[in-house]
Amino acid sequence: MSRYQPPLTLTLTMLALVAEISEQVGRLSARHESALTPQLRRGNRIRTIQASLAIENNTLSVEQVTAVLDGKRVLGLPREIQEVRNAFAAYEAMPGWSLASCSDLLAAHGLLMHALIDEAGQFRHGGVGIYRGEALVHMALPPSRVPQLVDDLLDWLSRTDLHPLIASCVFHYEFEFIHPFADGNGRMGRLWQTLILSQWRPVLAWLPVETVIRDRQDAYYAALSAADRQAEATPFVEFMLQALLRALEEAVESETGSSVQSAEESSEETPLLTLLRSNPSLTAKQAAERLGLSQRAVEKQLAALKAGGRLRRIGPNKGGHWQVT
Repeated sequence: MSRYQPPLTLTLTMLALVAEISEQVGRLSARHESALTPQLRRGNRIRTIQASLAIENNTLSVEQVTAVLDGKRVLGLPREIQEVRNAFAAYEAMPGWSLASCSDLLAAHGLLMHALIDEAGQFRHGGVGIYRGEALVHMALPPSRVPQLVDDLLDWLSRTDLHPLIASCVFHYEFEFIHPFADGNGRMGRLWQTLILSQWRPVLAWLPVETVIRDRQDAYYAALSAADRQAEATPFVEFMLQALLRALEEAVESETGSSVQSAEESSEETPLLTLLRSNPSLTAKQAAERLGLSQRAVEKQLAALKAGGRLRRIGPNKGGHWQVT
């Protein structure tokens, strides 16, 4: 086993972001038991899955993903529906994995890509290139090198002294650079980074950072390309730390603004539900302005309320209305 060390330059930006993220994690963890109800966890998990798959061109909405996981019939491509089921199974299995286990890594890929590709749960056997449109942005290393490269990376992960926030970002980049699988590398990299973070602080298992990545998808790929050009993970680490901080700020803001509880646990009316009950035609942006919250924070609450059965959308996004249940 080689003593591989991924190339990285620690920067003041990284250290400042780690400090800010740690502060936000402390705030979120302090509210974990009281605020992060099963319905809110489920809502966050659904948003995570929908966003991670959307990055890979899955077109299902949050509402459709929720319906699939509720066992309802959804009008959508069979492959996209299978991707949702697979992703949910993988994230649910995550607590049982060891972050430095190759067998667990392969098992995770097997769940994510079940019935989607022939090589689910196996390292790729052929060459693969990464394209943005028609442009080749990265040609992965030969398949014969993949098993050793993954072993080296996992060995590094098990012994690194880097802060887990930084180590998780480095792993994510190095994993994408190796591109060990025929398909599913992006969603696997994001899943495994979540595993690393959740073993540092359990509350991060439910942080939907993928929604920030989806909204900044061009910047995500630009950071990967910049890291390739510099031959070190530094630009990508800085990008991912910024995405983590943004996701945490939104989570703290959302939970501070309104504690979303299920109908089974509480009949308390939240400010957002009260607003939509009297103004059912409001958009998320308009509701955010009325409540003094960010639009993303309100969208997160809407997703959690829908997942918890407290709210339904009647009609299209434009011209429809909300129904409080």
